[in-house]
Amino acid sequence: MSFIDRLQHAQQINDSMLCVGLDPEPSKFPGAWKGQSERIFDFCAAIVDATKDLVCAFKPQIAYFAAHRAEDQLERLMAHMQRVAPQVPVILDAKRGDIGSTAEQYAREAFVRYQADAVTLSPFMGFDTIEPFLKFQGKGVILLCRTSNPGGSDLQNLRLADVPGQPRVYEHLAAQAAGPWNTTGQLGLVVGATFPEEIARVRELAPTLPLLIPGVGAQGGDAEATVKAGLRRNAAGEVTGPIVVNSSRAVLYASSGDDYASAARRVAQETRQLLNAAAARTNPT
Repeated sequence: MSFIDRLQHAQQINDSMLCVGLDPEPSKFPGAWKGQSERIFDFCAAIVDATKDLVCAFKPQIAYFAAHRAEDQLERLMAHMQRVAPQVPVILDAKRGDIGSTAEQYAREAFVRYQADAVTLSPFMGFDTIEPFLKFQGKGVILLCRTSNPGGSDLQNLRLADVPGQPRVYEHLAAQAAGPWNTTGQLGLVVGATFPEEIARVRELAPTLPLLIPGVGAQGGDAEATVKAGLRRNAAGEVTGPIVVNSSRAVLYASSGDDYASAARRVAQETRQLLNAAAARTNPT
């Protein structure tokens, strides 16, 4: 199945819009593991095992592995997720953004070495950034659009005088992703939960694209506002515009004790229930 097919299937069978981000920080590991980077795989695998029936995706952030020379542990983790949670797609959060042969190598890294189902990219250099990744059939490409950090407004919120209607940069990105750039039908967009009004605007411009939404939980994004702004269903109740709401630290570090995995499961359950309750109050559009 393609990435979007796998995502929709996982959302249905796990009744979930929750994505758990895997951002391992050894300094926050529980008990005797604290500070031990060689335990990155063990820690993340335990989180995966505890939450795999509660999520629609996992999202390992490559920098947390590379900074500790743990790329081999990331490879083991990707294989582990394929084995224990084959129904859950994996989004490699890499935010690559280059062109030409370099972009081709980044695509091979994501889809051949790590066997990811989708990857995050920065589209600052235009369609040339994206095209090498689209050559991998069925793989998803999720573009940074309106990010949750305050500094995102420095560029993303500026208006483009050379484009008819003078859209903001993030609006133009959304329109391109929903239109001429989406040659494989596997594009998605990253929009931050801290800007619900702008999530709604992106959804207006890209009515069917999956939206990966970080910022709920530790970053202060509101789950109710996020779901209302981004989720779209038809009159039959079928989801026509899926959202993937990411939570990382709130799940990973729910406990610093030996019960860290069960605590992660509890927080993931609570977050899934919160999102589903918000979805139940969202009218079809």
